[in-house]
Amino acid sequence: MAAIPTQRATDAPVGDTPAHPGASPLAEGRTTLAGSLAAPGSARALVRGAFTEWAALGLTGPDGDTRLADDAMAVVSELVTNAVVHAGTEVEIAWRLEANGAFTVEVHDHHPARAPRDPSEPDAPEMPEHGRGLRLVATLAETWGVTYRSGGKTLWARLPPGGAEEPEDPAPVPALHAAEALAPQPQRPGGDRDWLGRGALSFLAEASDLLAGQLDENLVAALTGQLLVPRLADWCAVWLEDEATVRTGCGSGPVRVWHAHESRIEELHRALEKEPPRPDGVRSGPEPYPWPGGALGPEGTHGTALAYRLIAGGRPLGTLVIGRCGLLRFPDEVTGLVEDLGRRVALAIGAARQYARQATISAVLQRGLLPGAVAEIPGVRSALVYEPRDKGGPSGDFYDLFPAGDGRWCFAVGDVQGKGPEAAVVIGLARPWIRLLAREGYPVAGVLDRLNQLLLDDATEAADAAARALVAAGGGPFAPGEGPQSRFLSLLYGELTPHADGGFRCVLASAGHPLPLVLSPGGRVRSAARPQTLLGVVEDETYTSEAVELRPGDSLLCVTDGVTERRSGTRQFDDEDGLAHALASCAGLDAGRIAERIHDLVLGFADDLPDDDLALLVLQAE
Repeated sequence: MAAIPTQRATDAPVGDTPAHPGASPLAEGRTTLAGSLAAPGSARALVRGAFTEWAALGLTGPDGDTRLADDAMAVVSELVTNAVVHAGTEVEIAWRLEANGAFTVEVHDHHPARAPRDPSEPDAPEMPEHGRGLRLVATLAETWGVTYRSGGKTLWARLPPGGAEEPEDPAPVPALHAAEALAPQPQRPGGDRDWLGRGALSFLAEASDLLAGQLDENLVAALTGQLLVPRLADWCAVWLEDEATVRTGCGSGPVRVWHAHESRIEELHRALEKEPPRPDGVRSGPEPYPWPGGALGPEGTHGTALAYRLIAGGRPLGTLVIGRCGLLRFPDEVTGLVEDLGRRVALAIGAARQYARQATISAVLQRGLLPGAVAEIPGVRSALVYEPRDKGGPSGDFYDLFPAGDGRWCFAVGDVQGKGPEAAVVIGLARPWIRLLAREGYPVAGVLDRLNQLLLDDATEAADAAARALVAAGGGPFAPGEGPQSRFLSLLYGELTPHADGGFRCVLASAGHPLPLVLSPGGRVRSAARPQTLLGVVEDETYTSEAVELRPGDSLLCVTDGVTERRSGTRQFDDEDGLAHALASCAGLDAGRIAERIHDLVLGFADDLPDDDLALLVLQAE
C-alpha cells in the first residue's frame, strides 16, 4: 500500500486515538498484514516504497533521506517482528512523515496480555533467531513506547530527521563494521558507516526473506554464495549432505564454489574437492579450515578460512566455508554474522528438503490413486482432461474407466471433500471398491449403496478410534472442527453395454455430482441423470440409476465441479446452463476435440488460474 500524501493536519494512528502524538504529517500511509513470518518483509517493502515516493514528490531530500529510510526499515521490521512473534495476531501498521522531517511508525496487534520483551533488561531471554529485539528500536529512535488499549496494544517509535546520530564509541556498531571494511561495497550517500551501523540487521532480514521463499536446496546454496561473496568473503563453498551420507559417515557431498573473481572458481573447486570438511558432531562452528592457497594465485597465498556446520532440527545438512585473503583471523563481528546467516541457510535447506520429500510422496501417492491408463472401449472414442490444482500434491478429483466383464465397461468421475492426504485416503478406498463391486456384478445403484455404507463405516471407525485415544489421554470432548472429518464423496458412476446394431446402453447415477450431459450429432444437449445425495452422508440411503441410449455419434460429457464452478467475479461457468451451451458449440467434433474445447472455454472464462481441481471425461459412440 503506497503512502498517501496529505496536506491536512492529522495525528490519527492505527487506533481511534494517537498512540504517540506528533506534528502534522506531510504524508502518511497504513496497512493491515496477516500475523505471519512474511509480515516483516512486507512491512519493509511498504516503507521502502513510501520513502521512494516521498523523494519523487520532493517531500524528502533528493536521495530520499537514505539514513532515515534505512533506520525506518530496521525499526519497522523489528516492531512488526515483535508483534508477530509475541502476539501472533493480525497487525495494523501506520507510518507518517512529519513536517519537520521526523518519521513515526505505529504497529498495533490484538493481544494486550503479551507484552513485548526488551533484551536490554537483566532477565531478558537470549536473543531469538527472528530478530534483534527492542534494543535496536531504542538505539535508533528518538522516543518509543507501548500504548495499551482494550483488546490490543500499539508499539510506536519516532525517528529524528535524518536518522539517528552515530555513536562516538564504535564498539556498539553492529556486526558488519569490520565486514564492510574487508569487502567494500559501492559508496552510498552518507558514507559506508551508515550501512555499517544498520546494514547487518537489514542484511539478515532481507536474506531471511530471500532464503525462506526457496523450495530447492541447490538454489538456496547458490543464493548463499551470492549473499556472502564479496560482501563478507573473497570466496565461499557449500557442501550439502544427504541422509545416507550422514548415516554412513562417508563424508560430504559435492561442493559448490563461489569466488569474487570468476577465473579462480574452477581451480578452487578442484582443490576443495580434495579437502572436504570432516566435521565432528553437530557443533555449528565456526571451526578453522585449511587454507587452499595454491588454488588462489599469488595474491591468495595467505589467508584464513572458517567452516560452519549447517544444522536444522538437530540434523546436519551440510557445511559452509568462507575464506578471506590476507587475514590472520576473521573479526568476531563477521564470524557472528555468518553464524546467524548459516542458521537461516540451514533452515531454508531443511524446508526445501521437506518440501521435496512431500512432493515425491505426493507424486507416488497420486500415481497409485489413478489408473495407469484409460481403458480403450471397442466402439467408443474417449478423451480425458485431468488437472489437479496443486501439481505437487494429491488431488481431490479422480476418474476411472475399466472393463467389468461380460462385455460391460464401467466409468467413474469423483470429487472428494477436502484435499491432500485426507482426500487421498478416501480415493484409496473408493476406486478399488468401485472396481471390485462392479466386477462382482453389482448394478450401478448397488455399487453406490455399498460404497456409501463403506464410507460411513470407515468414518465411524475413525471417530471411535479418535475418541478412545482422547479418553486414554485424559482429554475432553472435541471442540468444534477438531474431531474426525466426515468423508463425503460426490460421484458419477456408469456402466456401458454395446448394442449388436451399434451404439451403447448407458446406465448411470449421480451422487451429489454435476450431472452428465449428452450431445447429439445435431447439437442437441440433454441431461442424462438426476441429482442424488452425496456418498458418506446419509445412513442406509438408497440410490437409483437411469438408462440412456448412446447412438452412433452421441457424446457423453462427465465433469467435476472444477468445471461447473469455475468463477469469474460473481459468475460461475455453469450459470444459465453455461456448460450445456459450451457443449452444444462442440457439435460435429470428435471426443478429443470436444474435451479440448471445453477445457479451453473453462480456462478462458476467467483471467486467473483455476482455484480447484479439474477433470472431464468424454465418451463418444462411434
